[in-house]
Amino acid sequence: SLMDILTVQRIKVPMVAQTKAGVIEELVDLLAGCGELPDRQAALAAVLEREQTRTTGIGGGLAIPHGKYPGPGRLVMAVGKPAQPVPFDSIDDRPVWLVILLVGPAERIGEHIQALARISRLASLDEFRKALSRAGTAEEVFEVFRRGEHPPLP
Repeated sequence: SLMDILTVQRIKVPMVAQTKAGVIEELVDLLAGCGELPDRQAALAAVLEREQTRTTGIGGGLAIPHGKYPGPGRLVMAVGKPAQPVPFDSIDDRPVWLVILLVGPAERIGEHIQALARISRLASLDEFRKALSRAGTAEEVFEVFRRGEHPPLP
């Protein structure tokens, strides 16, 4: 579950950065500040490098930058809402209002792919996106993810 790799401390609302690279760096720093990145520089470089090959702005105001670095560590996730939508070279040319960063060691590729798939599935749900756009605090964003991963029984 994404709840294994996301905590309220790894969510930033609102973010300060106003550029694509700035937003990525701000989220990497958030993870580094939580003691989650053995090598901040390697993690940042991996995500920026991945971003240059193809944008992770998936459209509808969402971006999922991600990267794999060599060495130890575990897969971690951070989420941020920029104060103002940020241009992200998205596939639909719209700026991004929610950024989900995924970064981890290259040897945990299976977990990485699984987490990306889960995020993409949630991101495709209208209700999930609407709830995220309404969320005004890190706690509220965390709650939206929690409900998305563990929907209440009917």
